[in-house]
Amino acid sequence: MYVRRTMESVLRKVQKQFPVLLVTGPRQVGKSTLLQNMQSKRQRSVTLDDPMAWRLAKEEPGLFLQRFPPPVIIDEIQYAPELLPHIKMAVDTEQSPGMFWLTGSQHFHVMKGVSESLAGRVGILNLLGFSRREVSGGSETAPFLPVPQLLQRRLAHQAPLGLKEVYARIWRGSFPTVVLNEDIDRDFFYQSYVQTYIQRDVRDLARVGDEMAFLRFLRAAAARTAQLLNLSELARDADVSPNTAKYWLSILQTSGIAYLLEPFHTNVTKRMVKAPKLYLLDTGLISYLTEWTSPETLEAGAMAGPILETWVLTEIIKTYWHHGKRAPLYFYRDKDQVEIDFLIHQDGTLYPLECKKTASPCRDTVRHFESLAKLRLPVGPGGVICFAPERIPLTESFQSIPLAAL
Repeated sequence: MYVRRTMESVLRKVQKQFPVLLVTGPRQVGKSTLLQNMQSKRQRSVTLDDPMAWRLAKEEPGLFLQRFPPPVIIDEIQYAPELLPHIKMAVDTEQSPGMFWLTGSQHFHVMKGVSESLAGRVGILNLLGFSRREVSGGSETAPFLPVPQLLQRRLAHQAPLGLKEVYARIWRGSFPTVVLNEDIDRDFFYQSYVQTYIQRDVRDLARVGDEMAFLRFLRAAAARTAQLLNLSELARDADVSPNTAKYWLSILQTSGIAYLLEPFHTNVTKRMVKAPKLYLLDTGLISYLTEWTSPETLEAGAMAGPILETWVLTEIIKTYWHHGKRAPLYFYRDKDQVEIDFLIHQDGTLYPLECKKTASPCRDTVRHFESLAKLRLPVGPGGVICFAPERIPLTESFQSIPLAAL
């Protein structure tokens, strides 16, 4: 069963503009499936997970492109960066749009080779797992922004999301294999995913000698999702050095597992916290790593708030990335411990957002939004993303925002 992805419309535009199209993202989020579903009849496909294809690409890249001439989809391009100079030569010779469609699961390695060989010739998109709207079949025509007219459009024909439904989605995660097949054993999937991730990507990127230490680190990172990053504490929990923790965190970012949300600041703010907040980008993986055995125990447990915030963040990010845009997303925190979960900074205006596990937010929930005045920037509409069934004004500018608007 193929589920239509938001990114399809962006892909159609990008492939008409560039000779090379690159889709990056974590393993198992559907990059290959997306491209193969959109490929033309004359377009062939090859994966570098195939040992024979990989060896040919590594040892004889010119011969590889003779065997698999464009238009072609090349899956997991990071395994054979030797291909990139030859792709450049082919592109410069023919200069036709849509010649090469590439996927890659290790963003750093892929981008390093692309920036050196294909600058100006490649359109780059970043894919994550299914968004809620992709699974429910709802339309999504623009990235998320909490302005009334856009919220009204996003909420049209959307049923309210209840507590049990949301935490069931959170617990199961967004990987297509788990989402599309309820008969799949969720624990076995994530167990296999973690083993494959450590054995393939981690070894390639870091040559980690102690795999158990890295697994401890991965679990410690999952337990700290939606918290300010403290490398010393993270290193202590994983029983590794702070330098090792810093390096391993970069690997989680590189392979699309982790995301660092930066604090917003301007030149006029000197008392802002500078540490980013750490998030893992799939809530099912977080739930597995932190050993919550059911949606019910997760919803009633200590991580219910942080993991809901993580899910909201990833849903907002997907609305931007899957439209081919950078997510202009930050958080606010000052030395007085005043914090706002999310700030969208677009066209010079700040749109503040809180995320709360409540169905009845009150005016006090948005009291921290007043602190934004010290930034000396226009503040647009915002509100509290929560379980409220409909939009209800909290102040003149801020309102409750149902989760169904994501």
